[in-house]
This record gives sequence, C-alpha cells and structure tokens, in this order.
Amino acid sequence: MTIESSASPLIFGGAQTPRAALPVLPPLALYIHIPWCVRKCPYCDFNSHTASPVLPEQEYVDALLADLDQDLHAVYGRELSSIFFGGGTPSLFSAEALGRLLKGVEQRIPFASDIEITLEANPGTFEQEKFRAYRALGINRLSIGIQSFQEEKLKALGRIHNGDEAVRAAGMARQAGFDNFNLDLMHGLPGQSLDDALNDLRQAIALKPTHLSWYQLTLEPNTVFWNQPPTLPEDDALWDIQEAGQALLAEHGYAQYEVSAYAQPGRPARHNLNYWSFGDFIGIGAGAHGKLSHPDGRIVRTWKTRLPKDYLNPAKSFKAGEKALTNEELPFEFLMNALRLTEGVEARLYPERTGLPLESLAEGRREAEQSGLLQVEPSRLAATMRGQLFLNDLLQTFLT
Repeated sequence: MTIESSASPLIFGGAQTPRAALPVLPPLALYIHIPWCVRKCPYCDFNSHTASPVLPEQEYVDALLADLDQDLHAVYGRELSSIFFGGGTPSLFSAEALGRLLKGVEQRIPFASDIEITLEANPGTFEQEKFRAYRALGINRLSIGIQSFQEEKLKALGRIHNGDEAVRAAGMARQAGFDNFNLDLMHGLPGQSLDDALNDLRQAIALKPTHLSWYQLTLEPNTVFWNQPPTLPEDDALWDIQEAGQALLAEHGYAQYEVSAYAQPGRPARHNLNYWSFGDFIGIGAGAHGKLSHPDGRIVRTWKTRLPKDYLNPAKSFKAGEKALTNEELPFEFLMNALRLTEGVEARLYPERTGLPLESLAEGRREAEQSGLLQVEPSRLAATMRGQLFLNDLLQTFLT
C-alpha cells in the first residue's frame, strides 16, 4: 500500500496547510481481541463466534504474539499505558493462557508503572479461583457484561446468565481482589418501562462498581435483531429513561464523562479515554483495529483478519488492511472521538495529535458554535448539551 506523504496539503480558503511532524507521540495502548463466546447474542455486531468445546488457547496466544511482533517496529521505544482484553468473552480463556500472553507482551513492550489492564467477563463465566488467578497476573480491572438483572429482559437479549448470577459476579469480583470494575448495562430493551430501567440501575449502583457503562440498545446491521427486530420503547419513553437514569447516576456520585460512560471520582476508564482523546493503540487478534502515529506525521489505521480460522492459518496474513489518514480526513477522525467526551478536550490537543494547525477547524468551528452545537470556548473543543444530543449533526459541520 502507498502511504501518503506527511507533507500532503490540506486546503482551507485557498491556502495550503502542510501537516507538521509530531514532536510528542500520544499515549500507547494495546487492544487484544479474543473472539469466542458461549453463544452469540441477537443484538451483537462485534466480531464474536460461538466457541467449540475446546478452545485453541495455546495456538491463539502464539498467533497473538506473532501478530504483535509484526507491529513492534512502529512502536519501538514506547511503553504501554493500558491493555484491554475484549471479545467475545475473554474470560473463557484460562489464567495460564492469559499469563503467558501478558508475559510475552511485556517482554516486547515495557509496561508503564501504573498500567491499567482490563478484562471483559460475563457473569456466566465467573469462577472464583480463576478470577483470583487473573488478579494475580496483574489484571487490575474487570468489565462485567450484565445488560440487565431482570429475567425476561435477559432472555430477550439471549444472555446465558440470570439476575442472581449477575449480582454474585460483582461480589466475586471484589472477593477476587478487584477494587476497580465496570458494569455494562443496557436500556431501551424490548418491553422495558421507566421503572424497569431504573430498577436495573438501582441494582447496579447497589453493587458499588467504580464505573458504569449505561447505553441504549440499538439495532445494528448483520445481527438477528436487525433482521427480526423486537418491539422497543417509543422515543418519548426512551427520553424519559435517559433523563431519569442520568439524574439517578449523578445523585449517587457517578459523573458522566462520555456519551455512555459514568464513573466515580478518579475512576474513568483510562484505556477508553485514550481512544477518545485520539491516542494510539495496537490492535491484535481476529478483527482487531489499531491506530498508530509516527514522528513524521503519518497516522495509520490497521485492521486484522476477522475469521479465527483464517487468523490461525499460518498461510494467511494477520493484517487485512491499513490506511494512512489524509489531511482531509483528520479533523473528522479527531473530533468523532474527542466530542464524545462531555467536557471535550483542550484545543491544543488537536495540533499535537494531528499535526494540523488549530486554524484548520476554524470554518467548521464557527458554524457549529453559531448552531449552538459547540461551546464558544477558545481553549477547548467541547460539545454543548445540545451538541451531545445531536452529535452526528455536529460532526457533519467538520466534513470536508
């Protein structure tokens, strides 16, 4: 593939604006995708596949480390600030396999002294000794996929756990030594009332997680729900749920810092904050995506082979494709992430992370401010409350 020169011009008002070299590279994270789950949920559009009775743990760990080896040249001399095991259901893997993987990663890339290492887990996969072993490996954060505590809602979502198991999972996480964990919770579920949604939230809050991901169920292409859509609450009901839920979370000390993320003070997810502030991340595993900045100003997105059987095939390449972001694409790419944060980002981060001058946003910024979608604040790039509600409209003003 031909990589575009970092000196390619971006044209604003007839003037050509070259992209500068990046004097300081952003923080570096690692995303590790483990694509197997017990059963594919009807709403899920992630790259996940129903697991066979015996998982190819050793072969997959070997492939992950070989995949990482091919990306090392692009991150030489840098350290990892966070690692995230996503899926699928990464907690299907044994502590032995994850331990060998983490050891192999650290031999290749140094870990920051305060590295955050998150593992996604589902209540149906919780085993107390297994999770103690995960904690002993240095995994210091869990993200537990609850979605709901109510039996009929869990059944409608195709989940393999029940409400009691969801409650027990949070307690087991604490007993295993995890004092930092997230609960994933959905709203806008089939047949869900305002009381149903708030009862789910109250139950989650009672379990005292440090972080809550609370997001609305959406129907995504290439899912069972897309082809056989369930009956979801009307827009007015969804709005009532959103408003009441946000008030309840704030009342209990969970501050909203992103569209669907709420955290206790000092507990936002550092890995995800890195994504949203246009940081760098290596992506390894079937279907994983990555984004890496280079000192000469190039910013390259990569994506890996999706199907596990192809990813594990030595005759096939791990990398399915890569693309260098053009100057025309960078404003939208940066803001698509940064404006998800409720407080936005400092404006200086834009030239630091893109190599483009802040003036390259001037026209779109003016239009968005006049439309009441972007805050009029020279030192920050942040959506207004209206802009957060109509984020797609806000981003459209920055498309060239």
